[in-house]
Amino acid sequence: MIDLHTHTLFSDGELLPAELIRRADALGLKAVALTDHMDMSNLDLVVPRLRRAADELGGHYRVRVLAGAEITHVPPELIGPLVRQARELGAQVVVVHGETIVEPVAPGTNLAAIEAGADVLAHPGLLSEAEARLAAQRGVALELSSRRGHCLGNGRVAALARRFGAQLVVNTDSHAPGDLIDRAQAERVALGAGLAPGEVAELFQGSERLVARLTGLSI
Repeated sequence: MIDLHTHTLFSDGELLPAELIRRADALGLKAVALTDHMDMSNLDLVVPRLRRAADELGGHYRVRVLAGAEITHVPPELIGPLVRQARELGAQVVVVHGETIVEPVAPGTNLAAIEAGADVLAHPGLLSEAEARLAAQRGVALELSSRRGHCLGNGRVAALARRFGAQLVVNTDSHAPGDLIDRAQAERVALGAGLAPGEVAELFQGSERLVARLTGLSI
C-alpha cells in the first residue's frame, strides 16, 4: 500500500506527523505522504515543517515518507501558482483537492489542477472525459478514495481512467487513526470501483513508479 494523501495536526487531522508515520509503518505501508490542507495563508509555514518531519523521521522506519501539500478550496486561477510555490518550498508530492460531490468545490478546480501539473488530483467527483484525457497526457494521477463521501465518484473515475489510460492511485485522505488502511483493504477499494484484478496490480505498480519519480529513489 502506498498512501499519498493524509492529514496531520498541521491541518484538520488528529495525529502528529510522528504518530501518523508510525501507524503507517505498523500497517506495512511502503510509502506515505503528509499532505495537509493548504492555501496561500499557510503554505510557507506548513510545507517546511512537514519536510523536516519526513526527512528526520522517515529514516527510522521501513515506510518511505514524503512531505507534501493538498491545495484546498482555492479559486481555480490560483491553483497553478500555489502548486509551483509548494514545490519551491520542498513539497515532494502536490495534491489538489478535487471536485468531490460532497463539498462545494469551485467548478474548474479539476481542470486547473491538471493544467498546473499536480501530482495527484484527489477525489475528482464527476470527472469529465476531457479532464481524464488531459490527466493521462499530463501524467496526473487520479485518486480512488477510501474516505466516506469522497468515494462516491470512484466508479466514474476508474472507468474514465481505464478509457483514457490515466494513472490511478488509492489514497485514504486520512484524518484519524482509523482512516489508514492496509494493502488488502486498498485492493478491495480498487475492486469496488470496478477494476479487474490485473488492473489493481497495475495500479499498485504504477504507484510505486510514481513515488520513485517523485523521490528519485526506487521503492
